[in-house]
Amino acid sequence: MSPKSIIISSGNAQVKNLLQLQKKAKVRKEQGVFVVEGLKMFEEAREAGVLIKAYLSETFFQEKFRIDPDFFPDLDYEIIIDSLFDEVSETITPQGILGTVRKAECSLESMLQMPDACLLLLEDIRDPGNLGTMIRTAEGAGVTGIICNSSTVDLYNPKVVRSTMGSIFRVPFYQAENFYETLLELKGQGITIFAAHLLGVPYDTEGSFRSKCALCIGNEANGLSEQTSALADVRIKIPMAGKVESLNAAVAAAILMYEVSRQRSR
Repeated sequence: MSPKSIIISSGNAQVKNLLQLQKKAKVRKEQGVFVVEGLKMFEEAREAGVLIKAYLSETFFQEKFRIDPDFFPDLDYEIIIDSLFDEVSETITPQGILGTVRKAECSLESMLQMPDACLLLLEDIRDPGNLGTMIRTAEGAGVTGIICNSSTVDLYNPKVVRSTMGSIFRVPFYQAENFYETLLELKGQGITIFAAHLLGVPYDTEGSFRSKCALCIGNEANGLSEQTSALADVRIKIPMAGKVESLNAAVAAAILMYEVSRQRSR
């Protein structure tokens, strides 16, 4: 198979767009597109049916075609010289493959219609690794959807995407323009909101999470805002020994999500 023409210039329009998509949430939002890197995430996007186009380093193309020529039929792709691919990549050691992907769309209404809803509510989460870990854990714990406020880090930030390890394609996600109104709508639908709070009561009341519920996790440094805490039905905390006052936001979310799973499995 003769290779296609190879992109060699940083002035190429596609390369410029890839760089914009990697670095700017505004561009990702305008285009409804984000970038995935690495073979695993690429294959996840391909399987989910949201892949738009592939970009391969020259070395990756040559090696992949040699060992797996069936990888390429029906694949829309471009080849980029290695040095330029490294500039486009956001990873320290690029695998030589990335893809542009359509953003998934999920409405609040569809989340509310899910039976036995268990939602994760996120307010002002700023660390991309934390958000990605929460999304990945949410899938593992059987959470039915994630709702965040508008100031939470962009879901499609490259670091968030990598941290999800593919869960980004499978966990319903909704970003609320008005977080407080959304909380009121959840309450109106009979969903009990549990807020993780230092002044809360221990969460370990057996059976408390078996009905439709939502777990609210706040900013890594400051926790939940007063307004969000006031809207919650119950303030809860994780029992801890020693002098520890709080846990990492992603760790706290994981403990609570799996407590919901444990209670419901019984």
